[in-house]
Formats: sequence, structure tokens, C-alpha cells
Amino acid sequence: MKKIFLVCSALSLLLASCGGTDSARRPAVISPEVHADHTVTFRYLAPEADTVLLDGQFQAQRALMTKGEDGVWSLTVGPIKPDMYPYNFVVDGVSVMDPGNPAYFENERFKGSIVDIQGDTPLVHSIQDVPHGAVDYDYYPSEVLGTTGRILVYTPPGYDENPDKQYPVFYLISGTTDTDETYFKVGRANFILDNLIAAGQAEPMIVVMPYGNPMAYFQAGDPRGMQAAMGLNQDFLNVMMPYVEANYRTINDAAHRGIGGFSRGGNQALTLGMNNLDKFSYLCSYASFAGNVATFETDFKQFIANPAATNAKINLFWLGVGTEDFLYPTAKSFMDKLEQNNIKTTTLITDGGHTWMNAKNYWAESAKLLFRK
Repeated sequence: MKKIFLVCSALSLLLASCGGTDSARRPAVISPEVHADHTVTFRYLAPEADTVLLDGQFQAQRALMTKGEDGVWSLTVGPIKPDMYPYNFVVDGVSVMDPGNPAYFENERFKGSIVDIQGDTPLVHSIQDVPHGAVDYDYYPSEVLGTTGRILVYTPPGYDENPDKQYPVFYLISGTTDTDETYFKVGRANFILDNLIAAGQAEPMIVVMPYGNPMAYFQAGDPRGMQAAMGLNQDFLNVMMPYVEANYRTINDAAHRGIGGFSRGGNQALTLGMNNLDKFSYLCSYASFAGNVATFETDFKQFIANPAATNAKINLFWLGVGTEDFLYPTAKSFMDKLEQNNIKTTTLITDGGHTWMNAKNYWAESAKLLFRK
């Protein structure tokens, strides 16, 4: 009896390790497969599907994949310019992730996958053989939000080994439908800074990545979500920042504080920064603009009333946007409004659209100038 039990148990373990008999009969699917010439083959197993499309930010439009006799749909595209790109499959009209790819796009409303096409030389966001900082998930109680807030905090290489050293701090906010994880998992903010610090191109700093949409802490329809959204700025300045300053070795003055973000996060960052120059002297906008350009003079009356005094308080006012970005017209108008009112800025206009490929680039370029007068 014991022998029969042992044989049955061994058989059960064998089937489980193979994913069961059904899984064992499925063809092996490797996706994405990045080739040496920077072309990429994508595959998706869907034997019953009528159509499977590849939707990726490395191409202008969705592309139809070809179905093999084994039920695996495939398509090779490229060569593609080395970078990290979001993509997904559209199976009979339904968008799905690539099940063979563990790298995914962190977002509130969709979970695409990410293909990492490495260059012949390391890109600024590549994981290189340099000293690495740490990224901690931290939590703080907030009566303003009515819940526990979450932040991701990057501390630079050497932070733990030098317990008496203090660092400047930059608050980095992701965009609409992004989460507090997006600038970490998709934007590679930590690896970018690791590489720049190692190359002597950026100052060691602490980077705080907060959640720009506190409504997401609550279920849809919960009135506390709207209350949390209304209290965003108050929470940021009066709860979250003091928590950071009490728990991390930040230098707590305007000369050593910066704030920036992508898209909606950039709008939030500029609004907070431009209205609190006693707290922030480094302001960065990545494909965004503050407020309503049409009411700029009214919204920022005090900011532009004395340009010389304003410029004296700002160590860096950095703005970047792509010419194919749907926000380009308003972002460019915002740049022009600042120039017309004699506010000094550093601007970067690139090609490309409202993408995380550009967001990474803007963070990398502006980080080189942070906390360096």
C-alpha cells in the first residue's frame, strides 16, 4: 500500500513540475526573442483565436501576426532602435500581456509587457557594472489622505556605509494612470542615476517617487478617493515630505530640494514647485506644463511679478518635450510664456511622442544638472 502511495505521489509531482498533462503538450513559446541585428520575434499561443495583432510603441500601427500549425502566432519586426518599449497583443480585440515575458508595464489601467533591446554599447538606463543604490518601498500614515500612503525611495550608492552623510532630495512623480512604481520599473530612474553617478555626471541624491493619484488607494466610487485627491498638495507638503525628512538623511532647504515629473506628474510638480520656491529651487517638467496656458499670467501672477527675484530663487528650471507629443503645443506655449516673462529656463525639444522612452531620456538629461550650480 505504501509503495502504491509513493508511486502515485511521485507521478503527481512529475505532472505538477511539467505544468500538468495539458501544459506538457503545449509548444514551447519564447517571446520576445531579441536578435543580434536588433530585430525582435514576438510569439503568442492562441490556437483558437481568429486574429492576433502586435501593438508596440516601436511601430506606427498594430501589425497582424501569422498563425502556425502549432497554434503559435508570430511576427518578426525591426531592426528597432535600442531602448525599452511597451507592447502587448490584441487577441480577437482583447489586449493582453505577453505571458512569456516577466517584464511588465506598471500602470493602473493596463498591464502591457516591456521589450528591452540593448545597444551595442550600454544605454543610460542599462544595468551596468557600477555601484548600485537601493530602492525601498516605504509607507506613511496620512490623515489628509485618510489612508496609508506609499512612496518608493532611492538612496544612492554608499548611503548605508556613510551614516553621517546627508544628501539632496528630488521628488519624481509619474504620469496619468501610472503608479508610484512606474518611474522605477519602466523609467529605470535608479539605474540611470547609478550610471550617471558612477561616471561623475550626476550628484549622489535621494529620489522619492510618490503616488500622483491618491484616488487609487480607494475603490472606484468611494468618496474618500475624491477627498484624497483634493488633499494631494497638502499631503505632499505637510505629511509626506516631513516623513521623508524624518526618516532619510535629506538636506532640508530649497537649495537641496528638487521636484519634477512626467505628464500629469510634471504638472503637479511644477504647480507645487512654482508656488513654493521657499522649498524647491530645482523644477523639472518632462512632457508637461503647469495649469492653463491661457490663464498663465493670472495663475502665476506672483511668480512672474518680479522675474529677477524669481530667477534668483531657482537654480534650475528644466523643461523637455517631444515634437510628436500630443502635449507639445501646450508645453511649447508654456515654455514661450516663461521666456516672454523673462523667467530663465533650460529646455530640450526632441523628436518622439508622449512615451516613456522620452521620459527616461528627460530624467537622465536633467539629472546631470541637479544640485550643481
